Amino acid sequence: LAMAPYVERELLGKKRLRAPGAASASYENLLALDGDGGRDAGASTPTKADDAEAGKVDDDALATLPRVLLLHCGGTLGMGVESCEARDVGVVASPSRPGYRPLAASKYLLDVLKCIPELAAFARVRCEVLFNKDSTEMTPDDWIMIARRLHARRESYDAFIIAHGTDTMAYTASALSLMLGAGFGKPVVLTGSQLPLAMARSDARQNVIDALTCCVASVTCGGAIDFREVAVCFGGKLLRGNRVRKQSATIYAAFESPGFAPLAKLGVGVEWNERNLLKTEGVEYEPKFTMNTNVIRVPIVPGVNARQAYGDLYGRGVRGIILEAFGVGNFPAAWLEFLTE
Repeated sequence: LAMAPYVERELLGKKRLRAPGAASASYENLLALDGDGGRDAGASTPTKADDAEAGKVDDDALATLPRVLLLHCGGTLGMGVESCEARDVGVVASPSRPGYRPLAASKYLLDVLKCIPELAAFARVRCEVLFNKDSTEMTPDDWIMIARRLHARRESYDAFIIAHGTDTMAYTASALSLMLGAGFGKPVVLTGSQLPLAMARSDARQNVIDALTCCVASVTCGGAIDFREVAVCFGGKLLRGNRVRKQSATIYAAFESPGFAPLAKLGVGVEWNERNLLKTEGVEYEPKFTMNTNVIRVPIVPGVNARQAYGDLYGRGVRGIILEAFGVGNFPAAWLEFLTE
């Protein structure tokens, strides 16, 4: 990426010449792929022209490669360097703050298939921008939008990669795993980066390659792996989507999965933990696109008066409680009356 901009790139035999700053498509054009600014407008079946644009050479080679959709939802991976620098000084944290600047898609996001030409060796990859959000601004409505897009593209692609910001990636992964269920029957891998793809020491390139490697395991691992679930691939590990949490904002191995071993570890080779892979055979696909957000997380802290701290939860519209208890589920007897009254 640091080489002179007038570079003749060769992707599996197909040569391209690009001028400085030129991109394969504008950000607005990518958003308009579905004709409604990112809202789903029905399935879009990739064509041979799309495959050729991704760097493929002949029809015989095309027929053997799986189709993968890279769905961009924002975050650091596709961020311009200027946006990353602004974020580091705290001016992109919230639209309510003075000096707020929204995330800007860099030319590296728009040309991700050219910036990471190795992707063409594994699959016919197509990129769509669903939206471009700082992940701290993600809401359940966004989870529903992502789930609907995956549903609409399910029959057109063999696997899906979602580029997402790291702060709420674990929440999105968990929500998608429950909304799509085991019956979705195809790999959905969320990934991102601690530094933008445009930066020299970025982890974005390796994370995307690792995510694709896991998505097309039937090709890259000799067909012996049956991986069909929602997961997070980051820092050389593939982790179950609803068992993952962010552990660091500064190291490349940003995520962990306490109490549940990684589905795979990626180093010189790929070490699969096949015993932990989700069993999907015979499970019907029954997606859920509605969500009740009236749920509260209640940590039990020694000495806290539950009524004083939380009051009448039901009267305030709460319909679900996630109770963080001690040890294997222990909590003070005084809480029992509060929870059951």
